[in-house]
Amino acid sequence: MDYRKKVEDAIRHFWKVRTQQQKNQGVGSGKKDAGNRSAVTGGKHLDGFINLLKELLVDAGLRTSTVHLTDTTLPGYFRPTKNWDLVVVVDGELLASIEFKAHIGPSFGNNFNNRVEEALGNSTDLLTAYREGKFRPSQKPWLGWLMLLEEHPKSTSPVRVDEPHFPVFDEFKKASYARRYEIFCERLLRERLYDAACLILSDSVNGRNGHFSEPNQELSFNSFAVSLIARSLAYVRNVRK
Repeated sequence: MDYRKKVEDAIRHFWKVRTQQQKNQGVGSGKKDAGNRSAVTGGKHLDGFINLLKELLVDAGLRTSTVHLTDTTLPGYFRPTKNWDLVVVVDGELLASIEFKAHIGPSFGNNFNNRVEEALGNSTDLLTAYREGKFRPSQKPWLGWLMLLEEHPKSTSPVRVDEPHFPVFDEFKKASYARRYEIFCERLLRERLYDAACLILSDSVNGRNGHFSEPNQELSFNSFAVSLIARSLAYVRNVRK
């Protein structure tokens, strides 16, 4: 199934909410957040994607009550808890956990590193807790990470790297932030830190009409959704036997 039309709706929702949050930020205090932070602190801008995946999970046969958009706190191993964006708990088993992220300019450098470190930490924390039996009797939970990156000259142009002592891997040389995210997502999958990763690019002008691009088919929303639905269907069919 092609989910492009539904993704376009989620993209339109993202830019609409983001624009409105920027306008509303500081209405009461008269003070706006620095830069584009107002679009981040308001939340809700990725609800289009979250609700879409909930819809697909329910269509796959899961009860609505098992797909949690609130009460998404799960125990960790290196920290007490972590709040995920979407959690699926069926009959006392953790079926899936998903994190949704957006990266909007003008700052792409430091924020890129923060997103990478956060994604690595979240997966390591949860999978280690699973290894230690914290989610027993659950099978290994399905983990997903979705990134919506602003398509902008600063995110799609080559970026220099500092190499004062040792050379970086060749694939990072002159790679844009968009390409860095692509490499990162590929390696999340190769290292089995996540079961699926999704990378979507959209610019602030055409995105209002739902326009987006996907630089890598392996990281497309369709591939992400198919993997999650397959896991859900397998569980549902096994329970019904």
